[in-house]
Order: sequence, then C-alpha cells, then structure tokens
Amino acid sequence: MAELLEQFEDTQADKYLTFVVENEHYGLEIKHVTEIIGIQQITEIPEVPGYIRGIINLRGKIIPVMDVRLRFHKPFREYNDRTCIIVVDVKDLSVGLIVDSVSEVLTIERDNIVPPPELRQGTNKYVMGIGKVGQDVKLLLDCDKLLHENEAEQLQRI
Repeated sequence: MAELLEQFEDTQADKYLTFVVENEHYGLEIKHVTEIIGIQQITEIPEVPGYIRGIINLRGKIIPVMDVRLRFHKPFREYNDRTCIIVVDVKDLSVGLIVDSVSEVLTIERDNIVPPPELRQGTNKYVMGIGKVGQDVKLLLDCDKLLHENEAEQLQRI
C-alpha cells in the first residue's frame, strides 16, 4: 500500500494546474486541487473579508469561495462562462478559488523554478516560485498562504 501511495505522489510531483487571472498566468501544485467546477450560485455571508465571496453547496458540502482577483487587489470582473472555481485543500479546509479561466496541467521541473524576487515593501507572500515554461513564466502560488491562520479558523466555523 505504501508503495502505491509513493507511485501516486510521484505522478503528482512537479505537476501544476495553471490558470489565468487578469492576463497573468498562475499555477497551483496539483496535489492541492480536488476538482474544478464552473461558476455557480454563491451565497454571501456577513463579516468576512471582501475577497471571500461567500459559500457554495457542492454536493451537500458547504465550501467558502475566494475571488483570487480580489485577493490580489485587482478590480472585480463579472463572471462568465470561462470563470471557474478551483476547489483546493488549504489548512485542512476545502476552499473554492474563483479564477478567470483554467488553462492546463503542466509539468514544471524543479530546475525550472526560481524563487520570487523580493520587493522593497516585503516579499511576494503568495508566490512560492516562478516557473519557466519555454518563453513563458507562471507564478506558482503557495496554497497555504492564500488564507491567513485567523481567516482559515473563521471559515472553518461556517
């Protein structure tokens, strides 16, 4: 059984689900992704940060959804038929990430990932690395940093 688990983990190594938010290309380690769904009815909840759009009912499971655009301080854009929700596991919590569109699953070898540049106002707290894919770059996000500790606790109580 342990060998089977190791083989499964090896198939996920260096694999990233890539997506677009406002013309920028991002990636998430595939091991965090549980599924991708189309945009659906979101129920707003009071007293949460503005980038938490609300909750959805996914086959009987209540999942908070975060608009990645708003999380990254980009302007809100109306959702359309390309808008998707990427369901990820973050800090023992399932969270939906609303993105403009999903691109593909890519293999990005560790040798092609460099640390993000440090900026004067601090570090890129959501970006764990920059993946080089041909002439393109993908900003690889750290799922665990998308939610601060207190936000995860607040959403677990929903």
